[in-house]
Amino acid sequence: MKLALSTVYCPHRFSNLFRPSVFTALWSPICSSELSSYSPTYVKPQFHVPLFLRPPIYSAKLCDLRKWRDWAEGVASSIGSSFVQSDNGPDSSILCRELKWLIEDVVEDHSQFPQTGLENGDDDDMRVKMRANLEELYGLWKQRITERRPFQYIVGCEHWRDLVLSVQEGVLIPRPETELIVDFVCDVVSNNEDLKRGMWADLGTGSGALAIGIGRVLENAGRVIATDLSPVAVSVAGYNVQRYCLKEKIEIKEGSWFEPLKDMEGRLAGLVSNPPYIPSKDISGLQAEVGRHEPRVALDGGIDGMDALFHLCDGAALFLKPGGFFAFETNGEQQCRTLVEYMENNRGGSLHNFEIRSDFAGIQRFVIGFHK
Repeated sequence: MKLALSTVYCPHRFSNLFRPSVFTALWSPICSSELSSYSPTYVKPQFHVPLFLRPPIYSAKLCDLRKWRDWAEGVASSIGSSFVQSDNGPDSSILCRELKWLIEDVVEDHSQFPQTGLENGDDDDMRVKMRANLEELYGLWKQRITERRPFQYIVGCEHWRDLVLSVQEGVLIPRPETELIVDFVCDVVSNNEDLKRGMWADLGTGSGALAIGIGRVLENAGRVIATDLSPVAVSVAGYNVQRYCLKEKIEIKEGSWFEPLKDMEGRLAGLVSNPPYIPSKDISGLQAEVGRHEPRVALDGGIDGMDALFHLCDGAALFLKPGGFFAFETNGEQQCRTLVEYMENNRGGSLHNFEIRSDFAGIQRFVIGFHK
């Protein structure tokens, strides 16, 4: 989870404020042609297909699409700052921007049908090909406003680094701050061929974001094992791995933390995780999009938010090989300092060279280090 309780959470703060058009974003390589041969060990992939990748099998009259757009815009505008005042949620300007992105995703060819094409004209009866029907669009926007369902779940994806990752209920939405862990890995393997050729692990992988980002950094050298307790997350991560042609490099395993890695003790070149770290008492105060909809198992870190982080440190001492690298995300400065103190007092014989790194907002967010 990527949320400092001292800051306002907005999943669009970085990645979506500058969201690239889904028609111009560079995802290469993507093996969309391989989706029909998707591994049968995962849930059928159509459950994870983002809206913009669905076939345009629906159509609607331009006047009816305009009517829906006007209704949705009116609903969004009526929110004003009420969500902001209640729990630091999105204001009407953010919601209207999301509506624009939803239209881009659902209309087959928005380059031939710009948003201005929704204005009144003589072509009201023109039919527009779409990836969802109008009934579904009405339902989706009602969910966004009345249920505060996250926009990423509405469209089925999130833009993260140069990736477009499938997400759905039951899977934590990857945040921009977590992208920095991939940068940390890139730095350590750039001058260390042994680490670059080694086996890495991403524990609590969720959508598979870190595993995919690191797998691409390792190029043709190392491999990644990604674990998650949730069958839904394992399925979605597997779908994302498939889309980016990394199934030979990244293995997805279902299980709690280190349980699927029992044969890897002392062999891992690297270990990364963005674990649950929100104190249990703070869950109820989270933004509705987060607290009501994202999986609690990916948010709740126990009484002080440190349960998973302490467990990861203990596992790093056992599973990393000499010289192995680790990077963990935390809730902020206090957790970072507590984690470093814990390792110095309890794992100092195995782990060393601890550093605390800041996120994009300057908040001390990450703890990195090495195995002796």
